[in-house]
Amino acid sequence: MFIATNRLFVPADRAGEFEAHFRHNMRTYLPGVNGLRRSTLLRSVSADDPCVSINVFGSDADFRAWIASDSFKEAHARNQGIARHVTSNAVETFHSSEDLVLITEG
Repeated sequence: MFIATNRLFVPADRAGEFEAHFRHNMRTYLPGVNGLRRSTLLRSVSADDPCVSINVFGSDADFRAWIASDSFKEAHARNQGIARHVTSNAVETFHSSEDLVLITEG
């Protein structure tokens, strides 16, 4: 698996609107993205820390195809509401070396 994270720094007074726009974009632009297995937006427990977007792809080629797509460009356009809230961001990419899923019954 290939994982791309994006640490998104958003002022506390814009966090609610940012999250609403982000959720809308996830539901609008991510369904049907080839190789995308999961997309998660994390809200920090501290207003001073960034939100984190986590996208899990089947491969780095799937990720590269997504960021080259028209859908990606539309989702990340300034007029879509997300970029105008972000003061800075940091993208990191990873190859998964281990993935353990524990399922408990009860």
